[in-house]
Amino acid sequence: MSKRILITGAAGFLGSHLCDRFIGEGFEVVGMDNLLTGNIRNIEHLFPHKAFTFYHHDVSKYVHVPGDIDYILHFASPASPIDYLRMPIQTLKVSSLGTHNLLGLARVKGARMLVASTSEVYGDPLVHPQTEEYWGNVNPIGPRGVYDEAKRFMESMTMAYHNFHGLETRIIRIFNTYGPRMRLDDGRALPTFVNQALHGEDITVFGDGSQTRSFCYVDDLVDGIYRLLFSDYHLPVNIGNPVEITLQEFAEEVLALTGANVKIVHRPLPQDDPKQRKPDITKAKEILGWEPKVDRAEGLRRTLAYFEGVLR
Repeated sequence: MSKRILITGAAGFLGSHLCDRFIGEGFEVVGMDNLLTGNIRNIEHLFPHKAFTFYHHDVSKYVHVPGDIDYILHFASPASPIDYLRMPIQTLKVSSLGTHNLLGLARVKGARMLVASTSEVYGDPLVHPQTEEYWGNVNPIGPRGVYDEAKRFMESMTMAYHNFHGLETRIIRIFNTYGPRMRLDDGRALPTFVNQALHGEDITVFGDGSQTRSFCYVDDLVDGIYRLLFSDYHLPVNIGNPVEITLQEFAEEVLALTGANVKIVHRPLPQDDPKQRKPDITKAKEILGWEPKVDRAEGLRRTLAYFEGVLR
């Protein structure tokens, strides 16, 4: 009999790719999303599958799923600055109340639960690259605090259920990820750069562009999540691509790839925007046997092809 998994945030960028992966692995998948930032088009190709069920529901409210559940992946949350600055209360609730509800469900069902945390728990880091032992440099009352502290609470709640109730839990800290099904208007660097270039607009880089990011292609991230779920490790694990690049250089790569005849312009750096972001993936390599496989040039080609199709 196939195993059954609940994936929250199922219609989002990452959630939809996770649905695809677990359907492909022979699981029965229950997708759940309130469609606040997700898009039903990301999963409509799964509706004909007998192994896929979708619930339009907000996990911040009471969560009930009939039948057995073997695993839960909690990926419901606004994840880009433009979203969580527009919806600060919902962002806080989905990682606090939502996490609590789902941990309770996992306990009742005897399920293993993996929660999607983020590199944002490190804030504007004073340690580089970031290891899982670093506690972070986060402003809890700044504009980004609604996301950063929500995820930090998520980790604390998850560990409390693991330690107090003996619940099987996993925690992934996700670094910058890109690929098909990102929203062009979600405010993150890649879709913003591509959207501007394809519309003939100047590419906007905040600050002087010297701040760094490390971009992981979505297929690699999904593989890391899959491996972590079935590992025996319950402490946080960084999953991301450690190849670091400045945002100025990244904008230049996108400009060259699109061939757009536009300029790169600079705007003031938002408050508490991280200056550096690079994962130490030693644990992922040693514990999961994982490291990214798709280089940025190939990943960008695939992603640009997707965006061009969306805009046709």
